Amino acid sequence: MSSLLIVAACIVAVYAAFVVALIVAGRQRDARDVARFIPDCIVLLRRLLGDPRIPRRHKLLLGALVGYLAFPIDLVPDFIPVAGQIDDVVVVVLALRVVLRASGNELLREHWPGPESSLAFVLRFVGASTPVEH
Repeated sequence: MSSLLIVAACIVAVYAAFVVALIVAGRQRDARDVARFIPDCIVLLRRLLGDPRIPRRHKLLLGALVGYLAFPIDLVPDFIPVAGQIDDVVVVVLALRVVLRASGNELLREHWPGPESSLAFVLRFVGASTPVEH
């Protein structure tokens, strides 16, 4: 349990250092968007899990995704810089890609709580076929 807390603290520290680096570089808006990105993704997953339009098999996939991300043992250990987080990113991208291909980009757009720039980033990484419109 203590190793899980150490890994979580390291991830939070790296995340915070990245946000601080953006602020120091004079990119406050980007820093705010980055700081909100992970919480926005958590809100997105919670909203998708609660949406009755999402098929049960996709909710199971999203639930497995949450379990995988919460489980302290990964394909590549998180204490390995960069590579330790890449496996998590790949799993998230693949899971969201499956859900979005079946449900459509509009559903993601409806549930995304963050800024448009972050939504465009997510759509680009999950291989969304249509651009975001507002």
